[in-house]
Amino acid sequence: MTMQIADTVSLSASEAKSRAHAAAAQDNLRTEPRAVRIAIITLAIVFLSVFVVLPLVVVFAQAFSRGVLAYLSALAEPEAIAAIKLTLIVAAISVGLNLVFGLVAAWAIAKFEFRGKTFLITLIDLPFSVSPVISGLVFVLLFGAQGYFGSWLRDHDIQILFAVPGIALATTFVTFPFVARALIPLMQEQGTQEEEAAISLGASGLQTFFRVTLPNIKWGVLYGVLLCNARAMGEFGAVSVVSGHIRGETNTMPLLVEILYNEYQFVAAFAIASLLAMLALITLIAKTVLERHLDEGEDASDH
Repeated sequence: MTMQIADTVSLSASEAKSRAHAAAAQDNLRTEPRAVRIAIITLAIVFLSVFVVLPLVVVFAQAFSRGVLAYLSALAEPEAIAAIKLTLIVAAISVGLNLVFGLVAAWAIAKFEFRGKTFLITLIDLPFSVSPVISGLVFVLLFGAQGYFGSWLRDHDIQILFAVPGIALATTFVTFPFVARALIPLMQEQGTQEEEAAISLGASGLQTFFRVTLPNIKWGVLYGVLLCNARAMGEFGAVSVVSGHIRGETNTMPLLVEILYNEYQFVAAFAIASLLAMLALITLIAKTVLERHLDEGEDASDH
């Protein structure tokens, strides 16, 4: 009993000491001269205003420059509706595929040790280091008329490039790291104890995944899906290479914005751009909420 009391006292003392160190560190951060702190805060505000706030204000101001009716009529154009529908379809396909891949890849990397694990992680990060235009050209070399599979596709009357499949493939390649990268560190931190306990109690692999693993990573899944969807809807480079720019058929929203702007249809261009800007704002808000849930989950697991 005396030993337990002594351990409790020592733990309380160590906690108090760590809190004192944290408070001292915060006080040290505030010892910078007032002028330096004001300069740093002002610089951050100016930077965000010039590169984030001002472009958003310009987009919405230009979109509504001729009134709400002109804005709504620009969005109601058949070409705009086709671009919006295509963007939503491609985003749904790419997010669905990347959700499956991200869950499988994160499960394999976080829960198992196998040969080639480092190589798999490198492949997942590949789209971050390759230009989207280059990835689009790769699909042209594979599925184009003179490409590796071009003759076979032509003989079987299968259209990949300049159609929805090619756009979906290019978008999926560009966005596939997001779900996996959101889940890998989360699943690694959680470890394998709960899964091993479930299996030891007689649960199957699927039961363990759906009843133990998935509930623990649900906020990470939503976080990865959110980022993947935002990137998919805003992708320009890879889609521009494989789409063929067929008006009303293979133009997504970013491609249509460029076409309308080059044709001096500024209100229509900025109207479509405003939809993408609203998507960015919604993504930012949802990202903040999900990050809060992830932080709360980490704090709960620590306790």
